Amino acid sequence: MQESDPISSSNFSHIPYYTPSELIRQEHPFPHLCYPGLSAHADLVHGIFTRCGGVSRKPYDSLNVSSSVGDSAEFVKENLERVRNTLGADSLLQVNQVHGDRIVVMEKEGDMGLHTPPSADVIMTRVQGQGLMVKLADCQGVILYDPDKRAVAVVHCGWRGNVGNILGKAVQSMVEVFSSSPAAVLAAIGPSLGPCCGEFIGHETIFPESFRRFQVRENHFDLWAVSCRQLMDAGIRADHVEISGICTRCRTDRFFSYRKEGKTGRFAVAVMLKK
Repeated sequence: MQESDPISSSNFSHIPYYTPSELIRQEHPFPHLCYPGLSAHADLVHGIFTRCGGVSRKPYDSLNVSSSVGDSAEFVKENLERVRNTLGADSLLQVNQVHGDRIVVMEKEGDMGLHTPPSADVIMTRVQGQGLMVKLADCQGVILYDPDKRAVAVVHCGWRGNVGNILGKAVQSMVEVFSSSPAAVLAAIGPSLGPCCGEFIGHETIFPESFRRFQVRENHFDLWAVSCRQLMDAGIRADHVEISGICTRCRTDRFFSYRKEGKTGRFAVAVMLKK
């Protein structure tokens, strides 16, 4: 299936939707993609990691970062180490993602480092050198960065997260915890299910009425546009939002897609404040 034009389908033409060639490709120390806007900030390091370059075998080939999909624990450990090393992070914090709206704040170095990952879908911190990561295979990995307060968050946002407005809640939490001004916060939405493949049969029972304006054709919705709207409703400026514009279901050569593949791995979106 060919990807549809997300700009025309979502009416957010003032927000950049990047193709793979328009994202910044970094080869060292490990291949990953970066957003042009976020990359302009020297105290932040981030990466959209593809499914390529890891050690996992089919159907998790090859940079699978999830230990809960049936892959070898040894392979996942090595893949996570490659992500950590690429960020230059002291450690890599992840959570047990549950499609809810719980937010975890890492307030000091080493916090939660020795415990079982908590169940949550948002991680935020001001700790420098601490990597934050979410695992994805069609859901959105959203980075939030406040350059004024030097605070960062990463969000796992699937359609349930959109219904629960997890992005708005994440921005509000940054306001409450870090005294962030939403107008200063930058946001970047990662590769995920696009409007071309965002089919939701029975959407009448799972989506609120407000989502109807984001329906692009029968049973298909533009969740990128939903997220843009929710971020802007939370006070983020439109010119502070970046979108990868890459549909994971269309691009299983580069990314994992649960919708298309079923049994598959998870790719990473990760971020860190530099020391």
